Amino acid sequence: GLAATGMIATQVAFAGGALLMIVAGLMSPREAYEAGAVWPIVILLGAMIPVGMTLESTGGAQRVADGLLAFAGQSSPAVILIIVLVGTMFLSDVINTAAAAILMAPIAIDLSAGLGTSSDPFLMAVAIGASSAFLTPIGHQSNTLVLGPGGYRSGDYWRMGLPLDLIIVAVAIPLLLVVWPR
Repeated sequence: GLAATGMIATQVAFAGGALLMIVAGLMSPREAYEAGAVWPIVILLGAMIPVGMTLESTGGAQRVADGLLAFAGQSSPAVILIIVLVGTMFLSDVINTAAAAILMAPIAIDLSAGLGTSSDPFLMAVAIGASSAFLTPIGHQSNTLVLGPGGYRSGDYWRMGLPLDLIIVAVAIPLLLVVWPR
């Protein structure tokens, strides 16, 4: 109720609720620990943050951005935006979605700087692309969860995920260009 009325932050309310459950004996500290986080994901994200920072600090993000700019030639920023979105989509299909965003954000920022445009649409393309892990069962934990019980195979993800990715690109790019103008 306190979070709903805005009296305290939602994060604080959830943490306080969890603590109250432990104090009231509804849950043991061990149960709270085991239910509180998906530790492989936490470890992966903890490992990817320094990788993303290293990519930026060593100039690796700039090298990738320069390579993409050279590849795209004299293309418009919209074409580069499509490359960022689709590249992030494919990356999020093979690694965790948050890790894909961590790796692609510095590249997107360097690309926008190289084009002399705002980084906002490029960062939104990264966010949308990282949230579109539909092509593999390992791209997102929800995909993995339904693989066995649903009787799916890897090819099923491509059959349904590829049209969905194409729809996302077709809708996202025009909206990014309208909502976040260069």
